[in-house]
Formats: sequence, structure tokens, C-alpha cells
Amino acid sequence: MKDIKSLSKKAAQIRLDALKAMFKAGEGCTGSCMSVAEILVALYYGGLFARPVMKFNPKNPDWNEQDYLVLSKGQAEPMLYAILADLGFFDKSELDFYGQEGAMLKKRPSYKIPGVNASMFSHGHGLSVAMGMALAVKSDRGANKVFTVLGDGELQEGQVWEAAMAAAHYKLNNLIAVVDNNGVQGNTLLSSVMNVGSLQDKFEAFGWQVVKVTDGHDFDQLLGAFDRAFTAVRRPVCIWCQTVPGKGIDFAEGKANYQSVPLSEGEMNEVIRKLGELVEVV
Repeated sequence: MKDIKSLSKKAAQIRLDALKAMFKAGEGCTGSCMSVAEILVALYYGGLFARPVMKFNPKNPDWNEQDYLVLSKGQAEPMLYAILADLGFFDKSELDFYGQEGAMLKKRPSYKIPGVNASMFSHGHGLSVAMGMALAVKSDRGANKVFTVLGDGELQEGQVWEAAMAAAHYKLNNLIAVVDNNGVQGNTLLSSVMNVGSLQDKFEAFGWQVVKVTDGHDFDQLLGAFDRAFTAVRRPVCIWCQTVPGKGIDFAEGKANYQSVPLSEGEMNEVIRKLGELVEVV
């Protein structure tokens, strides 16, 4: 559990580690990864008054009392891998082999990786998986929370809304879905592919409690949202976060053409210098 200044420094470090892994692999979704950085850092490093946001144990990844994360936004896996390596779920050197044939760190999250709770190979499945996990925890009378992080583009999938309906029906107040609403899909605006309209209204219509975060890169807002989510009564919670694709990289912020590509060598040199300074001085 860290203060806001420490969380900001950690977000810069995780961005840098993930970007280096993608650069070595020669592929990755820069814009998509950067928009979710603060959300994941708040989950893994953030703390509330009485407890951490998410409970886990790197020395015992199968700990019965852990909370669970399903990264439905699978293209952001380099950010998750960078965090898991930093926390000691596996050696940080594994990041150097991300995406290579035979490497442990696959191009999509796999349950075989220490700290990864569910495999994600297709968009739109994460909420269904998380809903099933939350229902199982409820059936066992467990206290575990189940978190899932979704991209806004995958909410075009019907399966997401089937899961949303089921989660409300079973009153799964142990399920918290975080939507990374960065407004970009592929290399264009989400609204030009298939406009999903007001996501907040849709989740509310399906029986969810919605907590709005107008700046998904503000740790005060994020931690406040998680605190509110923990008080939900007999219904699941959607934390809707307005984010910026490419956040933390000046020349890429808000630009759709950086959404699904890694950085070039020249761009990496600039980013390493700037993020490196933040890691040292924040």
C-alpha cells in the first residue's frame, strides 16, 4: 500500500518495463497498454483504510484468500506481466522473452503464468469468466473479490451483456468490473467502428451499481472508486474510467495510430529518458 506519489512513480516504472518488453518482442499495443496503467497499479499497489485494494501473495499464487483479477483486455498483458514481475511472481528477466516462441509470457494472458488467474485469448469473454468465478466464490461463502478489467471496444460483444445480466441476477456484489474507456479501437476511434453509447447507462439498466471516474489516471479518484465499490449491496459494480490512449507518452497521447503498435527505436530512446526521469524523481 503506497501513497499517491509512490503510486505515480510505480506507474512510470511499469510503463517503462512494459514498453521495453514490447520493443524487444517487436509487437504490442502501446496506446492500449498505457491507458490502463494507473488502473492496474491501483489494483495491485493501492490501499484503502482497512485493506489493500486487491489481496494476493506472490509466494503463494494459489492462496485461498486471494482476490482474483481477470484481464479481459488481453492486449494489455505486457502491463500485467510487468507488475507481476515487479511483485515477484516470477523473475523479471522473463520480460526479455515476452512473446517469443517457447517463452513463459505469452501474447495473451495464460493461467499457466504465476499470478494470472484466467487465460484470455478472445475479446469479450472476460466478464463471463469473472462472473463465473464470483458465483463460485459466493456458492462457497468465500470473502474473495473478483475484479475484471475490460476495454470499451469489447463491450460491442453480446456475450458481455449476457454476463452482465447474469451477474445482476445472482446479486454478485463481490464482482467489480473496471472499464478502460479510452475511446479507441484498432487504429481508429471506437465511435467510428461501432458506437457503444453511454456505457454507464447500459450497466445501470442491467442492474449494476456504476461508479464514474472522470480521470482514470488520477489515483485519488481510482482509490475512491474502489472504496465505494466495496460497499455495494446485493449487486455487482462497474467502475467506469475515462482514460487517454498512450497516456504517459507525450507524442502518443490520444492518437489512435499508436493504439496497436510498439514504439520505434528512436521513440523508445526518448521515452526511456523521460520515464526514467519520472522513476527517479517523482
